[in-house]
Amino acid sequence: MNKWILLGAAAALAAGGWWMFGARAPAGMNGAGSANMGDAQAGLSSAPVAGGEMVAVTMPDLSGSALRGQQYFRATCAACHGPNAGGRDGKAPPLIHRIYVPGHHGDMAIRLAAQRGVKSHHWRFGDMPPVQGLTDAELTDIIAFIRAVQQANGIS
Repeated sequence: MNKWILLGAAAALAAGGWWMFGARAPAGMNGAGSANMGDAQAGLSSAPVAGGEMVAVTMPDLSGSALRGQQYFRATCAACHGPNAGGRDGKAPPLIHRIYVPGHHGDMAIRLAAQRGVKSHHWRFGDMPPVQGLTDAELTDIIAFIRAVQQANGIS
C-alpha cells in the first residue's frame, strides 16, 4: 500500500513540475531550459525588450484599481521589476511569468513580499528588501495591476 502512495506522489510531483516549468510559455518566454528557475536567465529572452525588461509584456487596457496600481507600481517597484513587471536583468525577476501564477504565489504572497521582503528562492537576484511606505490600499491596487497584466499575458 505504501509503495502505491509513494508512486502516486512521485507522479504528481513530476506532473506538477512539467506543468510549472515546461508546459506553456507566456509572452517573451521560449520554454526551453526553464526547469532551473535558480538561473535568472532560464528560458528568458536574451534580447532586451522595451523598457529594458527581460520579457516582452502585452499591456491590457487598465481601469480602476489596476490603473491606480500601475501608477504605484511604477513609482515603487519598476526600478527593479521593470515598468510593466517584465523584470530587469541583474535586478529582479519578471512578475509576468508562470511561476507567479495566482495558484502558486497568491495575492497574500505578493503583499507579504512587499511588506516584509522575501528571501531569494526561485531566481538568483538576491533577497528582495521590504518596500517602505506602501499602504494596504496601494498594495491592493498594485496586486490588481500585476494580476491584470498577468492575465493579458496568459497567466491566470
